[in-house]
Amino acid sequence: MSKFSSNGSQDAPGSHFPESLRLRLSEDLHLTGKAKRTHDGYIRAVRQLSDFAGCSPDQVNEQHVRQFFLHLKNDRNFAYGSLRVAFSGIKFFFTHTCKRDWEIIKMLKLQNITTLPEVLTIEQVHELIGSATTQRMFVYFWTVYSLGLRLNEALHLQVSDIDAERGWVHVHRGKGAKDRYVPLPTTTVRLLRNYWASHRHPCLLFPADGRKHDLAKDGISQATTPMSETAVQGAMKQITKKLRFGKKVSIHTLRH
Repeated sequence: MSKFSSNGSQDAPGSHFPESLRLRLSEDLHLTGKAKRTHDGYIRAVRQLSDFAGCSPDQVNEQHVRQFFLHLKNDRNFAYGSLRVAFSGIKFFFTHTCKRDWEIIKMLKLQNITTLPEVLTIEQVHELIGSATTQRMFVYFWTVYSLGLRLNEALHLQVSDIDAERGWVHVHRGKGAKDRYVPLPTTTVRLLRNYWASHRHPCLLFPADGRKHDLAKDGISQATTPMSETAVQGAMKQITKKLRFGKKVSIHTLRH
């Protein structure tokens, strides 16, 4: 979003978004079970609207909303996915946090665009995973691929989620805050066991690593969080840059 608002003034991003209102929106998003990425995207959308209008979100009028979406569509040429997040975030704000009975909110509709995801061949998947330079990235990529998990579902796997005897994994808090069970291949069990033996964290299968999370003298990881999204995304970016598949590849591509 430009640092210039629709009224021509020059303001710092978010300067019109009161912290108290941001907190209330955040609480509403948490109460309705929105995932972290959705939570952050919706708050960003409302902040961008506030920047555009040059006033607090609860002082925005219907014309501001109308002009804002015309600006995103026609001036900034927002991609469908980005436009959908902006629309959903602002609709949520004016439906739950700051209720407004506006025709523009009812009128706005996005064309449902369905695109096929990028898909790798089995050989390419094996080449990609085999190019991981550390054990934890190799096991993480294989786990995402073999279990069909989303990025954060795999990062937050816990030891107690694994039922090796029955061959199932309990995936918690998936998309839409839904739990599910997925089959657990024996190859994945062996890899997870071998990797877990390297850190022996009592809960996390993929604990954070680094100076702040050094191993204790008994060899048990003292991490309090899983490894970061940035770490796995960075590793994937390096590998795909090296392999040059000619496709847009991400962690989610392994799930596909």
